[in-house]
Amino acid sequence: MYRGIVDSLHRWPVKSLRGERVPVALLDHRGLAGDRAYALIDERPNHVGSRLTVRQLPGMLAWEASYPATCDGSPEPPGLPVLYSAGGAAWAWDDPDLPAALSESYGIPLSMRAADGQQDRGPTVLVTFEASRRALEAELGAEVDLLRFRPNVHLDLDAPVFAEESFGEGTTITVGEAVLEVTGDHSGPCIRCAVPSWDPHGRERWPQLQKHLIVEHDNKFGVIMRVTGPGVVRVGDAATIG
Repeated sequence: MYRGIVDSLHRWPVKSLRGERVPVALLDHRGLAGDRAYALIDERPNHVGSRLTVRQLPGMLAWEASYPATCDGSPEPPGLPVLYSAGGAAWAWDDPDLPAALSESYGIPLSMRAADGQQDRGPTVLVTFEASRRALEAELGAEVDLLRFRPNVHLDLDAPVFAEESFGEGTTITVGEAVLEVTGDHSGPCIRCAVPSWDPHGRERWPQLQKHLIVEHDNKFGVIMRVTGPGVVRVGDAATIG
């Protein structure tokens, strides 16, 4: 059994936009409450209806999304997110002028969609490990920003570095009140796309990062896990693998 703590929690309200670091989160049938619950939709003639992602449009990372703060510290998002442009202008999700502002910023026609509780990642969360992040930095001889990997739960454990690459079906992690499990159903070690090669603001690409992951780690970093035991998780909570 490996032990440690929850080092940080991350929520990404709008798919492929920058998100927010939170002190407390609710893990349940939705995954992490409020995570990737909204999306931008491509309205170009040959792409109508598809969700926009950083893979097609790295400039999406110039915008940030977060939920208004709750007075009682509740982990349930209190309502619609607020988006912030690269220049810092704030836009409410339901502002009728927001689609036009986004279209102008990204240079393509788009629309906006709420997931109505069916979040992009479903009942799973992405878990990453501080020991592996540090080991990756040592291998590359350069700083590796955790936000490149867009995790939900980041753990600091006494497990060996890159142990998560071999997590198989039945592996469980208890974090705070919640239980996460590799079930074999859209869960397991996370095969990375090209998104981590972009810095968290989408300004510069570092292709060597993905090349290194492919050659040295079968293109894996972190693990996708299903929420099999719902509960509230706070930064600093105990975390155990067993």
